[in-house]
Amino acid sequence: MGYALLKAAHVLAVLLWVGGMAFAHFFLRPALATLEPPQRLKLMHEVLRRFFAAVLWCLALITLSGVAMIVGMAHTVAQTGGRFVMPPDWSAMTVVGIVMFAIFGHIRLVLFRRFAAAVQAGTWPQAAEYLALIRQWVLVNLVLGALLIAGVLVF
Repeated sequence: MGYALLKAAHVLAVLLWVGGMAFAHFFLRPALATLEPPQRLKLMHEVLRRFFAAVLWCLALITLSGVAMIVGMAHTVAQTGGRFVMPPDWSAMTVVGIVMFAIFGHIRLVLFRRFAAAVQAGTWPQAAEYLALIRQWVLVNLVLGALLIAGVLVF
């Protein structure tokens, strides 16, 4: 029961993160094209600020649940006298997850701060440049996340 709850929390947090990126990229961004740059950039700042805060909670939940599942499985195997070897798909998820976390860190700690400062200063061309960079890196993370989810479903 405990493992199932951990896995459910893990998967739901991943889906919120990846689904949020898909929504923003494929639905929100095109719809905002109808707004003038100052309104569009201010709105995207507020949306991303809220979304990135939620992603931080998701990352914490993904990390804690993932580590707990690995430790729990290792403990179960050790109780039977066996030696735990992490399955290849778990290893792949871990590596891709770390890459995605690092990309998010760059987006949130570097690009979003610059974007927010440009929005605050009202330098709309600069804000648009930072938003375009955020969009490109979000797309990279979206592709990685979608491949990860598809890989888990296939294997």
